[in-house]
Amino acid sequence: MKQNLFDRIYDIVRKIPKGRVSTYGHVAKNAGCSAKYVGYALSTLNKYDVPWHRVINSKGRLSLKDFEGYNLQKHLLELEGIIFDKDNSVDLEKYLYKFDNTEWDF
Repeated sequence: MKQNLFDRIYDIVRKIPKGRVSTYGHVAKNAGCSAKYVGYALSTLNKYDVPWHRVINSKGRLSLKDFEGYNLQKHLLELEGIIFDKDNSVDLEKYLYKFDNTEWDF
């Protein structure tokens, strides 16, 4: 069954386990779209069964600009055990989830 791209992105993000993160670029590569499109898809969410907070930028930083959204995302990640360094970055070598591309059935 062919999925629309937003649903494909959401399914990919749902596979990121608690305590791990992925980047917009990694999600995009697996969904077959651009990283900006992943950001757009996540920004349109109105349901919370997608762990949007686990997607960060390729520098290990949160991309949300508004203070409230930034703090919420950081808080949710910290609740999952993710530690931020003094520059508010996440250690991608430690926390990056690497997708197994063979799991996709799109």
